[in-house]
Amino acid sequence: MPVTMHAKSDSEVTSLDPSSPPRSPRRPLYYVQSPSQHDAEKMSYGSSPLGSPNHYHCSPIHHSRESSTSRFSASIKNPKHATTWKKIHRDLELRAAADAEDEDEDDGFYSAGDRRVRLYLCLALAFVLLFTVFSLILWGAGRSYKPKIIVKDVVFRSFNIQAGMDQTGVPTDMLSLNSTIKISYRNPATFFGVHVSSTPVALYYYQLKVASGQMKEFYQSRKSQRTIVMVVLGHQVPLYGGVSVVGGAKDHLEKVAVPMNLTFVMRSRGYILGKLVKVKFLKSIRCPVILRGDRLSKPHKLVDSCIYK
Repeated sequence: MPVTMHAKSDSEVTSLDPSSPPRSPRRPLYYVQSPSQHDAEKMSYGSSPLGSPNHYHCSPIHHSRESSTSRFSASIKNPKHATTWKKIHRDLELRAAADAEDEDEDDGFYSAGDRRVRLYLCLALAFVLLFTVFSLILWGAGRSYKPKIIVKDVVFRSFNIQAGMDQTGVPTDMLSLNSTIKISYRNPATFFGVHVSSTPVALYYYQLKVASGQMKEFYQSRKSQRTIVMVVLGHQVPLYGGVSVVGGAKDHLEKVAVPMNLTFVMRSRGYILGKLVKVKFLKSIRCPVILRGDRLSKPHKLVDSCIYK
């Protein structure tokens, strides 16, 4: 390993003369060791006195950077280190490719899931649309099967007027009436039955209700019919002079003729597809009839006189 020695200056030789007084303490000698090529990673520093103005002083930071650069260069130039770097680079590339494949698989999975969701939604919407169209077809077909209702006749069984008092004790004429109404009902529907009900059946003398009755609810199967018989009664109905036509004929009721109106509304409900698809039919009926005292217990035909709405 080469060693460099600095020669002494004239001032130093003069300072060795015993006759001359000592000017300053002798400065220590120092050596600078040059780094070899083999030990490029290690450097040694000589110690220099603080008072030497001509000495070069190395910065530790500068040395650290030079040392890192030297080690990096040496690791690249070394074939073994180069193989390691290539292996690391190859591993990084493989890992990046694997991550890209995973992302592609995830994108494909989510894309397939979205397609399935859209497919299910389309199927659900198609089912709802088809069911709605099918229900509308059934509803429209059911509306064409309107029930056939005919009031055949009414029979007045009894008719009586006598003096009496109302609930408050006011004296007035009291009317009692007993009658029977016969109605024919037919369901022409071919694929559903109907539930039939009715409002109270009432007999009116103008605005005065003199008798009423209630029809029982029933179920009418498809393509069938029946005859309904209802009793309409009026018991001790106060007249307050309302029925003027009988004012002078209490003892001769066979000569009485009282115009009346028979009114009621029939409701028919058909459940075609459960309660999801159903049809409703309303039939308002008004039948004018004349109660004649000489035709008691005889039927009054109403087939051609009733008004159906």
